[in-house]
Amino acid sequence: MTVSVMVVDDQIVVRAGFAAVIDAEPDLTVVAEAGDGAEAVTRAGELAPDVIVMDVRMPGLDGIAATRILTSRESPSRVLVLTTFDLDAYVFDALRAGASGFLLKDVHAAELLHGIRTVAAGESVLAPSATRRLIGHYAAGPATGPSAAQGPTVLDRLTARERAVLTLVASGLDNSEISAELDITVGTVKSHVNAVLRKLELRDRVQATILAYDLGLAHANPPRTQP
Repeated sequence: MTVSVMVVDDQIVVRAGFAAVIDAEPDLTVVAEAGDGAEAVTRAGELAPDVIVMDVRMPGLDGIAATRILTSRESPSRVLVLTTFDLDAYVFDALRAGASGFLLKDVHAAELLHGIRTVAAGESVLAPSATRRLIGHYAAGPATGPSAAQGPTVLDRLTARERAVLTLVASGLDNSEISAELDITVGTVKSHVNAVLRKLELRDRVQATILAYDLGLAHANPPRTQP
């Protein structure tokens, strides 16, 4: 199955670079490019791409407003935001707007491709080098799930295995990686993730990650060193 992708960025060179990397993969195809949020909303309505790689700061309709519109549609595309750490506030707003996650703009090609595939599979992506400050700031926003102040009471809703799965989700692992880590099947992982979301009244893996950080189950990874 080929995943259709739209790349949205107001910088032509950046946009073309991402598109070239993505389009070179046999299972991914770039069906459109857009230079701002308004164009992205229009093109997405016409082409219904599986995944939209979205810049945040753009003239006119920015990436956050566009994401809010796109994710409110019936059968919406999945939005993967690309940003930088100095745009923390934009990241928080993008996640609240319904983005499936974010990666840094200087991400390695392999990580970008993995992120697109992960998002297309219905999972969420958070930059591995996200700081606790970033997570904490988002968690301090409007509550959409159980209050972290409930602490142990919230965690008591989960079995030991579900708590372990939640911790690994917050560490950025996808279902196959969690499967290998815990030596259980991918299907079992999916069942545990669904149980965690249902029991904690969470929308998706992004909210699960935020809650895990807020409760101290997970800690931000140190910045990755360049090879």
